[in-house]
Amino acid sequence: MTGVAIEQMLELWCVELRQVKADLQSLFAHPSVAASAAAFLDGLLGPERRKTGWMRAEAAGDPGPWRQQAVLGRSHWDADALRDMVRDYALETLAAPGAVLVIDDTGFLKQGQHSCGVGRQYTGSAGKIANSDVRCQ
Repeated sequence: MTGVAIEQMLELWCVELRQVKADLQSLFAHPSVAASAAAFLDGLLGPERRKTGWMRAEAAGDPGPWRQQAVLGRSHWDADALRDMVRDYALETLAAPGAVLVIDDTGFLKQGQHSCGVGRQYTGSAGKIANSDVRCQ
């Protein structure tokens, strides 16, 4: 898409994000949980450097992180269906002849075990199995 104005590109991204959020609604039993999941996604994509529950809640206009935390901890949704949706979306959106997808697993060493995603696992950052939070980028 060469020659497209920045404003047009941003609008295309906004339209695409709205469609993704609409597609995700089918994963949740209640519309309020789907709305919290959409707010959670907005927070992850937002400009804040640190993405704590409180900061995401503040950006969403919530009084505290409970609604968004409920999406991860207490709500019932199908993780396999989400995985399949993401896979299908990536294939539809990114597939091109000769395309290559590169995934970088970045490990963040952690001292404790109380952060989301932390566990004893191999991380290239340490070159060994250690307490870390490994994220794909």
